[in-house]
Amino acid sequence: MDQIPYIAKTQFGLEEVLADELQALGAKQIEVLHRAVSFTGDLAMMYAANYCCRTALHILMPVLEFKFRDKEQFFEKIKEFEWADVFTDDKTMSVDTVMSDSIFTNSHYVSLYCKDAIVDYFRDKFNRRPSVELENPDIKIHIHIRGHECSVALDSSGGSLHRRGYRIKQGMAPLSEVLAAGMILLSGWDRKTDLYDPMCGSGTLLSEAAMIAGNIPAGYYRRGFGFQNWNNFDAELWQQVKRDADDKICEFDCQIVGCDVSEVAIAVSQANLVNAKLHKDVTLYESDFRTFNFPKKKGFIITNPPYGERLQPDDIVQLYRDLGDTLKRNCAGYVAWIISSHFDALKFVGLKPSKKIPLFNGPLDCRFVRFELFQGSLKEKKERENS
Repeated sequence: MDQIPYIAKTQFGLEEVLADELQALGAKQIEVLHRAVSFTGDLAMMYAANYCCRTALHILMPVLEFKFRDKEQFFEKIKEFEWADVFTDDKTMSVDTVMSDSIFTNSHYVSLYCKDAIVDYFRDKFNRRPSVELENPDIKIHIHIRGHECSVALDSSGGSLHRRGYRIKQGMAPLSEVLAAGMILLSGWDRKTDLYDPMCGSGTLLSEAAMIAGNIPAGYYRRGFGFQNWNNFDAELWQQVKRDADDKICEFDCQIVGCDVSEVAIAVSQANLVNAKLHKDVTLYESDFRTFNFPKKKGFIITNPPYGERLQPDDIVQLYRDLGDTLKRNCAGYVAWIISSHFDALKFVGLKPSKKIPLFNGPLDCRFVRFELFQGSLKEKKERENS
């Protein structure tokens, strides 16, 4: 089949991870961009990228590029495109616009202008028109304008791919599913070592870890994707792509464990895990991390403690100091990863990080920090290794 250019959108810091995911799926001409990865592939590749990529937010298919002098020419260029080749007039649509250095001064105005051009196209050609739907449209169109250049792309994903479909409840400051999966993939977790989240909140890290360990596709729980509303949707091919991915789902032996001091958080985590049928793969405890009994063996910790933003612990510094003391006292032999936007509090963990990765949790500039935990001092560890 023909190779088609696509753009996979992601969060800052996860571009390389997404590129690796696309390469594993068989994508071609992969190029890492800012918060995005471009690639080529056939229809099956696009279906697979939507269904399998854990760190993608949207898979866009560019359909039109043009230059324009003024608003009138922009309108005509949009209207001239053969939209009937893409979707039928009984579908609902929405348009999102991003622009810079443009003759237009308002992106919302551009979106409305573009919708009017598409409606005029259908009305002139068929005497019928598609409806606009902002909440849950069948067809999502992305406009990107820079100066006098415009690119138009179709969103094959529909709603953002971080909406996996398994989460029915959430806590006060939940992680995005895409960020949680990206953190796990960045951490180097081998899917064999037991994994712990001692401040699990609504359990997103736990759910994503169980899906990764069991090879459950990222889109396994979703009800649908935008490309299913396109004229060229191949239902048979789509079912084959899903079967190929689902055939790789497997059992796993490692323990995935979460605890939280909040009874409500544990209830939310349990509800989400039950909805995803992952409750038998993840063990939950209502417990303070300070008193939790970490097994005396090799382990992996990934956690998202309060930052002092939406959550306000009495003493954020003391929380991080206690976390560091707990890791040093109870978790020898573990690797611990902590994400936080509270850079000052991170210093009070009292451990020297072996890696710091810039990430964003929503609008918050964060660091994803790795700590290697061992008995005795670093000097003693090196002496043991060299003896």
